Amino acid sequence: MFKEIMKYRDLLFMLTFRDIRIRYKQAAMGFLWAIFMPIVAVAAGMIIKVAMARVAGREVEFLGIVSIAVKVLPWSFFISALRFAVQSLIGNANLVTKIFFPRAVLPLAAILACLFDFSIACVVLVVMLTLAKLGVSVYLFFVPLFIIMLFLLVSGMGLLLAAANLFYRDVKYVVEVILTFGIFFTPVLYEAKIFGKWEILLLLNPVGSILESINAAVVMKQMPDLFWLSYAGIMSVVVFFVGMHVFQKQEYKFAENI
Repeated sequence: MFKEIMKYRDLLFMLTFRDIRIRYKQAAMGFLWAIFMPIVAVAAGMIIKVAMARVAGREVEFLGIVSIAVKVLPWSFFISALRFAVQSLIGNANLVTKIFFPRAVLPLAAILACLFDFSIACVVLVVMLTLAKLGVSVYLFFVPLFIIMLFLLVSGMGLLLAAANLFYRDVKYVVEVILTFGIFFTPVLYEAKIFGKWEILLLLNPVGSILESINAAVVMKQMPDLFWLSYAGIMSVVVFFVGMHVFQKQEYKFAENI
């Protein structure tokens, strides 16, 4: 399957570019949407953080606000990539039924298009953190690793759920519900440590482990927890290969079931 994808890599890049172009072609703000949406998400997270602090009678910490900004962006990438990937096969039914090519390029192209948006938002975030004089540390070198882990995780899930959605059309609705409320069960707007002994339940979610690792490296300037970092890395690789395997095994049925 890897060989097929590499053989059709030009098609993968073309489909990725097509998804990006279609997304912004008739939008008045154009590529500014890639910046505007994360800013709105960060602002909403900050408001919730301030409200939670006021209710608890605590002062709002600067690092707490920055933590939300740092974790909201990868979370936004995760949910948007998964949403577009799940719909990718159904949305390209004409290609699936008429042309021979590795169908995996469709969900992967959708995820890469979201990765493009995420990259633009990250540039804006870097500028904001620089202006806020957050500072840097050697642990920032871990950040690319975290992004790769998140990409592998969402790619595996995207392939698996895209195939499942083809056979059971209500999968997309289940995914929407889970993603809508997932932010409350993932340490995005808060730190997992505030739950004490229940912290482990949040970190068993590999997305939560990755977000906490990003927060540790970027905001806290400290070494991420190696146990949970290793756990997230292993889970990302396993989910990716399971998703690839299931997708490949069911691929021959796609055209007749779409």
